Amino acid sequence: MASIQSVPSTPDFAAIKGRQQATWSAGDFGRIGVRLQSVGESLCEAVDLRAGDRVLDVAAGNGNASLAAARHFAAVTSTDYVHALLEQGRTRAEADGLDIAFQVADAEALPFADGAFDVALSTFGVMFAPDQQQAARELLRVVRPGGKIGLANWTPDGFVGQLFEVVSTFVAPPPGLRPPMEWGTASRLRELFGRGVAALRTERRVYTFRYHSAEHWIEVFRTYYGPTHKAFAALDEQGQLALHAALLAFLARWDRGNGRALCIPGDYLEVVVTK
Repeated sequence: MASIQSVPSTPDFAAIKGRQQATWSAGDFGRIGVRLQSVGESLCEAVDLRAGDRVLDVAAGNGNASLAAARHFAAVTSTDYVHALLEQGRTRAEADGLDIAFQVADAEALPFADGAFDVALSTFGVMFAPDQQQAARELLRVVRPGGKIGLANWTPDGFVGQLFEVVSTFVAPPPGLRPPMEWGTASRLRELFGRGVAALRTERRVYTFRYHSAEHWIEVFRTYYGPTHKAFAALDEQGQLALHAALLAFLARWDRGNGRALCIPGDYLEVVVTK
């Protein structure tokens, strides 16, 4: 009888993180991220950001939440493990005349002292950290008692969550890894942040993706969005055609543009944790 190979109970987070870093470095996420600026603005309002607050933006990408916080006269440190995205954030900050510190950092090992910040923010960033519990611990550690953590996380049943489901039928995610979209559920957030926090509030919000057409959306995401870019690159010609067709059908189901242009509501969870 053939032996059954056991699956390791603990994923190789270091190896997975290396592949993730390569994924988010592929394409040019900044071309996608810059369109999500309104989410950063909303999140700063949700945490009731004050002028002078010390703010850490974790997995900041090209800086949507960082720029929003700096516009509130906060003292902002913007971090990500993709240097090129931080440089894009720096360029945006300089263009807007905003004073922001930029630093390469891993969301699971933040190089800052305990309680160094009044507020930690992350828009669609820290949710992709492979070791979810460690990332949550780091967010709590660097925020002072009474401080806040503000997150924007895609929901599993929303457009982006379901998009990842479609792509995963062509390119499987790493085995043993908790789905990142779990950060978009209140139950998982309570598990991650535990009972030690003073409060945990969530509100479902919508960001609308607006593109000329489904073909335009696929062109942009295939070219610039790391996970989609990598998925197409991993497939042969027939696989790429099949994924393209699957995405067209998927987009047609979600489109609310009535034929004029592509308009797709993308649900996300706005989260405020008070330490």
